[in-house]
Amino acid sequence: MSTTISGRVWLFGNALNTDAMYPAHAMKLDIPSAAKHVFHSVRPGWTDAVRPGDIVIAGTNFGIGSSRPAAALFRHLGIAALIAEEFNSLFFRNAVNAGLPVLTAPGVTQLFRDGDIGTVDIATGHYRNETTGVDGTAHPLPALVLEILSSGGVLARLAEQGYLPIELLDAFRSGAIPASAEGAA
Repeated sequence: MSTTISGRVWLFGNALNTDAMYPAHAMKLDIPSAAKHVFHSVRPGWTDAVRPGDIVIAGTNFGIGSSRPAAALFRHLGIAALIAEEFNSLFFRNAVNAGLPVLTAPGVTQLFRDGDIGTVDIATGHYRNETTGVDGTAHPLPALVLEILSSGGVLARLAEQGYLPIELLDAFRSGAIPASAEGAA
């Protein structure tokens, strides 16, 4: 896995909770159908415009609320990384467990606008707005977190290490398992 991620940026504000990411009515749907409802109450139509490889940048308290497996929806949409000024710790852990790169970068929302092209290296913490040339640095992710992300999530990592049946590894990497098991790890 490359630790450098580049993509089109979507900018969001503060205090985005998991209810806005994974609304209650969508929890009865399969992941592909539920993913169509991410941020519907905050930015209707967003999921129609998002493309694989895009990056979500947000303010403080990103992912507050319940431990809904919202990271699985972001992965299904093809979001390459989430960068926020501050994450709810449970959401941060669930994202890592699901294999979704996340980076905490205080002040990052001041450097980007919707549609800018952003690049982030989660191993060094360096990020750059390729559109404006402005860059910054945050604390990089620890080696263990990078290993988990490289494996595709915590359950895939455990399968690689022989703690879970190896035949499940492809299911973990394809995203078929993290949606239902994300909060369990």
